[in-house]
Amino acid sequence: MRAMGKAGGVAARRKGLGAPAGGRARPNPNPFEVKVNRQKFPVLGRKARHAVGLPGVSRARAVQKRTQTLLKEYKERDKSNVFTDKRFGEYSSNMSPEEKMMKRFALEQQRQHEKKSIYNLNEDEELTHYGQSLADVEKHNDIVDSDSDAEERGTLSAELTATHFGGGGALLHKKTAQQQGEEGEKPRSRKELIEELIAKSKQEKRERQAQREDALELTEKLDQDWKEIQTLLAHKTPKSDNKDKKEKPKPDAYDMMVRELGFEMKAQPSNRMKTQEELAKEEQERLEKLEAARLRRMLGKDENGGTKKPKHQSADDLNDGFVLDKDDRHLLSYKDGKVSTEEEQSREAGDDSSDEEQGEGPSEDSEESSGPDGHSDLESDMESEEDRQTPQAPGKRLKSDGHKAREAARTELPYTFAAPESYEELKSLLSGKSMEEQLLVVERIKTCNHPSLAVGNKAKLEKLFDFLLEYIGDLATDDPPDLRVIDKLVVQLYHLCQMFPESASSCIQFVLRDAMHEMEGAIEARGRAAFPGLDVLIYLKLAGVLFPTSDFWHPVVTPALVCMSQLLTKCPVLSLQDAVKGLFVCCLFLDYVSLSQRFIPELINFLLGILYIATPNKQSQGYTLVHPFRASGKNSELLLVSDEEDIATWQRRGLSLHWANGLKAQTKTEANHMRLSCLAVCLALVNRCVLTYGPLPSFHDIVRPLRALLTEHLAACSHPQELQDLCRSALAAMGKQERRYRPLICEKSKPVPLKLFTPRLVKVLEFGRKQGSSKEEQERKRLIHKHKREFKGAVREIRRDNQFLARMQLAETLERDAERKRKVKHLFNSLATQEGEWKALKRKKFKK
Repeated sequence: MRAMGKAGGVAARRKGLGAPAGGRARPNPNPFEVKVNRQKFPVLGRKARHAVGLPGVSRARAVQKRTQTLLKEYKERDKSNVFTDKRFGEYSSNMSPEEKMMKRFALEQQRQHEKKSIYNLNEDEELTHYGQSLADVEKHNDIVDSDSDAEERGTLSAELTATHFGGGGALLHKKTAQQQGEEGEKPRSRKELIEELIAKSKQEKRERQAQREDALELTEKLDQDWKEIQTLLAHKTPKSDNKDKKEKPKPDAYDMMVRELGFEMKAQPSNRMKTQEELAKEEQERLEKLEAARLRRMLGKDENGGTKKPKHQSADDLNDGFVLDKDDRHLLSYKDGKVSTEEEQSREAGDDSSDEEQGEGPSEDSEESSGPDGHSDLESDMESEEDRQTPQAPGKRLKSDGHKAREAARTELPYTFAAPESYEELKSLLSGKSMEEQLLVVERIKTCNHPSLAVGNKAKLEKLFDFLLEYIGDLATDDPPDLRVIDKLVVQLYHLCQMFPESASSCIQFVLRDAMHEMEGAIEARGRAAFPGLDVLIYLKLAGVLFPTSDFWHPVVTPALVCMSQLLTKCPVLSLQDAVKGLFVCCLFLDYVSLSQRFIPELINFLLGILYIATPNKQSQGYTLVHPFRASGKNSELLLVSDEEDIATWQRRGLSLHWANGLKAQTKTEANHMRLSCLAVCLALVNRCVLTYGPLPSFHDIVRPLRALLTEHLAACSHPQELQDLCRSALAAMGKQERRYRPLICEKSKPVPLKLFTPRLVKVLEFGRKQGSSKEEQERKRLIHKHKREFKGAVREIRRDNQFLARMQLAETLERDAERKRKVKHLFNSLATQEGEWKALKRKKFKK
């Protein structure tokens, strides 16, 4: 009711404004009701925002706009019938109206042609029969006997022409008269004459054939005689005549080059190079064909889809229709007391042939010997007889070969693979397979899901990179780790990284971020962190292989360098496994900076610490150890070896990454050998550092601690000869580097300008809510204020929309109630009328 009152108030105000019945506003409104927002003073460059309006006009416009939009949506809320324009190109913005009309006209003509001209032959096509045009065949231009001579081809005898083309009657009558005059016999009928004519033509044809064969025999005999005589006719000039002849001058180099250029093969035009999309499409089609053939072999079907089964033969069948195309008999022999055939011996000798040949060869033989009929009871009998030691029949042997072919096709690797949707699906595809098969599976997944073949293949291959990265991590954490498979899978990762560098970089960043978070959590909980597992170390290696390491800043390589520096600084060396992991990180550091020659202080500090824990005499030292190494403690002599027997039996070998995965030494000798191997790797890394950082101006300051340690300690120790050679080579390399000092020069600075009388600008502080704020803070407050104002306006509009809908719903409810009251009143009136009529009728009957 309040809504109706408001609507009535609006109508009253409109009426007060003087709106006539036609809806047009009164030309002269009340001046006291006009609202004017005046501007106090004009400002240059500012638009005037004062407005003049009538009360209620803006509200009426808002109601009208809601009626056209919101009310229309409210009334059509439960309706689902929508008219869709399905004309070609109607919603395409790339086509002009003329192109749309032309395409629609072409489609309409094509539709009419398909309906009306479905049985009409195209006049442009030429129909043929056995390579000849039907139009030429109907003319009968070349009807000649195929056995006739070449010189007589196309000509007919007079008798044949007279017989078949109108002159037969006169000829027959003529011959009949002649026969009657000469022989005086009874005239023959037309049938007898035609048979005689046919026999005569056949006789002539046989005679011509015999003459042609005799001519061929004579020609061959003459050729043979000529070959025999030709050898006798060879004439050789005497040597004296040859000497009399002048010798030909030998061609010089220029003539030989000219002749060679004349015989030089010219370049032939070749086909254009195919694009990556075309090559991927061809490779996918090839794999699909191979997969279809493999499935067909696995099911034991031929190329047409029929199943190959042996043909049933009755016991009374004498096999009268058998034709022996080749001799299938085999020589029987005894081997180890058992009967064997030549075919079995040849099969045993050729067992090393490929699986594909074993799968395709027997299936082809079985197709020739099998028929369309088959019986299951016969199959079971044949399978039971295969286990016996007697020689197998050819049909049974072919059945067993076909069974082997199906088994080989069933165990064969599929040629097409769908892109895995989860890591578990990829792991199920690769688990239990050899290294070559795993690489083949990944390669076929890439080929069958190339981005150029379908729209969603790009996202599938991006997921494949993530899954392969996780699979490599699982392989690294296995015991023992499968490093050969990891090494081969890096190639596939590199190809995927070249295709999708952004997705690959995000995956590597996520892995490194997790490793850093785990290390930070361990440091916060225990105060120190342990070296990560082999999977994280391999991820760091992959980052250097997949992305360029010489960039000044890289979104993947730079975080990897930070991660490795944190590992060398915050992870203490508590065991031999930690030493191996640290040395592996040092190798990665040198690989990263091999091109950029970036100085890594953490690398020098870690190598210095490794040399320190392998030194027995630690009293005179010209260096200072930093974290994570300590000058004294439990692990200060971790790599020290004092057993002379172990030192004498040690041989230099490379450190295996199996030690980094938790492999422990079984004996004390093996542990000592591992310590000496760690020391050898450390000395080799020192040599690499000398070669890498030699050109730096501060090189001698960098390697001074290493030189002091090597000179004072390792040179005097009783280490193996190979370690001493490494130590001497490192010291010699350090001594060969020249000192490169830069001359001292004054630093260039800008000249100080003279003091001038310039005005001093002081910012005036604004008092109030905006006091003491910077430009950024003022912009932030302005945006906050604007957001608050817009939010309030949006809430106000939503509230008004809800009120409008509530008024509309109330109006609908009142209208339905009024309609129901009207109908109920009408029903009551009709019932009362019927009741009155019934009572009046009853009184009349009672009076009667």
